[in-house]
Amino acid sequence: METYGRYLNVVDVEATCWEGRPPGGQVSEIIEIGLTVVDVEERVRVGKHRILVRPEHSTVSAFCTELTGLTQEEVDGGVPFAEACEVLREHRADSRVWASWGDYDRKQFRRQCDAGVRYPFGAHVNAKQQFAVAQGWSKGVGMHRALEVAGLPLEGRHHCGADDAWNIAALVLGLMARGAWPEVKVGG
Repeated sequence: METYGRYLNVVDVEATCWEGRPPGGQVSEIIEIGLTVVDVEERVRVGKHRILVRPEHSTVSAFCTELTGLTQEEVDGGVPFAEACEVLREHRADSRVWASWGDYDRKQFRRQCDAGVRYPFGAHVNAKQQFAVAQGWSKGVGMHRALEVAGLPLEGRHHCGADDAWNIAALVLGLMARGAWPEVKVGG
């Protein structure tokens, strides 16, 4: 029985970061949301989206640019976080199951939404945890290592939200093919 509906959203975020502690008054904020839509019935990736988000309480450090490729000028052209959440709702984020690699993305959204923005998502699946269980491991590994284990290529740039969501979706499809993906009720 299909419990997902037809589509699954795979999300990966990039956030402002520093080599050490954040400078005074700055906090880590989402600056890019990558979204890949997976057609669960056809078992294919059908959409790749990128939302740039303008941070309100931090700036992009040189370390962050080196890691993500994003510059302050690029994210200055992004949308406010609340608007980015509305864009996610246009992709039915609130009514589709969504997956991310680990729990960081979910926690980062929760933390930022605590400042008065409606949380945009429904039920979540931790793809990193599902991959570890499928491998018989007690602990998960990073996305890049998981791709190597699965025999899949890294498509695009690692630490680019849109590319990472695309790659995570490939791992999810592999888990689905093996019968190692959980059934999650839509809205539950």
